[in-house]
Amino acid sequence: MIYRFRIVLDAEEDIFRDLELENSSTFEDLHNTIIQSFGLSGHEMATFYVTDDEWNQGEAIALTDMFDEPSRLMDQTTLNDIFTEEQKTALYIYDFLNMWTFFVTCVEEAESVSGVSYPHLVFSHGNIPDEAPPKQYEQADGKSSDLDHESWEDNGYQDDEWY
Repeated sequence: MIYRFRIVLDAEEDIFRDLELENSSTFEDLHNTIIQSFGLSGHEMATFYVTDDEWNQGEAIALTDMFDEPSRLMDQTTLNDIFTEEQKTALYIYDFLNMWTFFVTCVEEAESVSGVSYPHLVFSHGNIPDEAPPKQYEQADGKSSDLDHESWEDNGYQDDEWY
């Protein structure tokens, strides 16, 4: 059996890839397929996050063991460990400095096709920009923030208080 995925870059433009992988493939296989299909270098850290239907971040599946608490690792977690009839979505974060963010949706489970080698790039739409698209972060009070506040300079602290 194979999974068909649509991987969408979180950007203003429509930039996505449709991929097929065997359902017994690991998340490391999916990671490698994503970076190859989008033309990323592959030299940065990355993590998948299992999400709910509203894309709220849940359990992490890390490239390497980098969290204080135990987490799943990409090379030890198969796609069919996570993706089920009920669980269809995940976030993929590549390069924690630039925060390339991708929405991963398992759109279908199907029979593999004889003569096709997997992983398989089925369709490619759009070109990835030179720089990661800017992020908007939502605060607990529902307001958004782009983390570029001019008001940080007027925070009530005197710089010499920290010396």
